[in-house]
Amino acid sequence: MTDTALVLGGGGLTGIGWEAGIVHGLAEAGVDLSDADVVVGSSAGSVLGAQLTSGRLTLPELYERQLADPTGETPAHIGAGTFLRFARAMLTARTAEAYGEKLGRYALDADTPDEAERRAVIARRLVSHDWPERSLRVTAVDALTGALRIFDKDSGVPVVDAVAASCAVPGVWPPVTIGGRKWIDGAVHSPANAHLAAGYGRVVVLAPVVSGARAVLTPRTQAALLAADGARVEVISPDAAARKAFGHNTLDPARRAAAARAGLAQAAAHAEAVAAVWGR
Repeated sequence: MTDTALVLGGGGLTGIGWEAGIVHGLAEAGVDLSDADVVVGSSAGSVLGAQLTSGRLTLPELYERQLADPTGETPAHIGAGTFLRFARAMLTARTAEAYGEKLGRYALDADTPDEAERRAVIARRLVSHDWPERSLRVTAVDALTGALRIFDKDSGVPVVDAVAASCAVPGVWPPVTIGGRKWIDGAVHSPANAHLAAGYGRVVVLAPVVSGARAVLTPRTQAALLAADGARVEVISPDAAARKAFGHNTLDPARRAAAARAGLAQAAAHAEAVAAVWGR
């Protein structure tokens, strides 16, 4: 097996903040996840993954970005109708691809903001518009087929487009056009896509969202499968204080700072377990 993998799951703007707080807090406790051999980012995790691997921010600076006034971010929420479409698709899909296809059709028909405007928001989040030299894998789902795609520095796709696609929540944000196809949120396939860390011996999964269903595997289920193949794996999910900080709308920019502080406060409780896995 190769070495270390950091998996950053989806979870909206609060997920970005919480993950940044966890990573910073673990580093303060002596466990630096930023040296991972590969970073897998889905949705919120793709944003943090791109920031983390850019080489342009220290971990304290990355954390401080989450506390700043979220100027330029667009408030949004998953409405009741969108939530029902998600739930219906979840209940009727037998595979993750079928679930993605159902939500992809919904996303293509939904009335959402302009794609170029949304791309500009994502571009402002990233501190670099070049792929990092380090291994970053960004996930997205084909809106027509539901198939999972991994974008990286060898994919020929700009990192801003890859991250925008990974963050394209169906029914909220527009699908992203790449290579003549439309792409939606990478966390549609699974909240964390931890299965993409297969082959790595030491894996840490930060999972703001832990739910799943028959077709969509939870981060802990995927972690168990990795462990069954011989990997050492640790999954961190939000504690009660973090969930309270998230509130009822993970897409609310005003909640990001509180989520980051909650992640920082939570990190110490996981430092020993993560150090046992990371071993550095």
